[in-house]
Amino acid sequence: MNIMIVDDHALFREGLVAMFRSQPDLKIVAEAGSVQEAITAAKKYQPDLILLDLGLPDGSGLNALQRVLSESPDTKICVLTVHQDYNVLLNALRMGAKGFLLKNLTISQLMNSIRAMERGEVALSRSMMAYVLDDYTRLGFLNGSPQALKSLTSREMEVLELLGKGASNREISERLVIAVNTVKIHVRKILDKLGLHNRSEAMNFAQRHGVSRLPNQALSVNAGDQDVLNKGPA
Repeated sequence: MNIMIVDDHALFREGLVAMFRSQPDLKIVAEAGSVQEAITAAKKYQPDLILLDLGLPDGSGLNALQRVLSESPDTKICVLTVHQDYNVLLNALRMGAKGFLLKNLTISQLMNSIRAMERGEVALSRSMMAYVLDDYTRLGFLNGSPQALKSLTSREMEVLELLGKGASNREISERLVIAVNTVKIHVRKILDKLGLHNRSEAMNFAQRHGVSRLPNQALSVNAGDQDVLNKGPA
């Protein structure tokens, strides 16, 4: 497996290079100390795996990750950092990273993680995995359990039910007799509480967890109800 190291500390890179010499199936083919160097070297050497630090002098390692994968989508990238930041972890994984490891791991742990990624697995440091499991448990995504629904108010549940039926903001506004802006606020709160990113995910979540108690009937109101809508609570 051909590997490239991207880190702005030359001493750290040299240490990794020396360590890999004892691994006959793993070979360091390139080194880089900046985002631009990483992009250029990745294009030239086409490594199988890049070990990528986040703190680079000319930008974030996430910039390099995004650029490299846009040109070489088959390259595996593993973030190797001292920063234990869950939001950065999520961003890296969403961008296509195959691993997120902290620099306090042992040599054997690093080697095992690299070989796991070679097999197509995702490699996470134990503490970062704990963050993921805690968050998914809190949001109720483990074992398909809709525990996150308990965090919603009764009004938010009504909005989610209609989202699950594919209703637009205007249709929800008319059905629940609330302002469209109020609907938008409810939708944002629902997405935040459920850890979702958009209406499509909310619709899928509602359908997956059987959130469909409201009767399946026409969502629009007649013209005579328009005054009620305009005077309804926000």
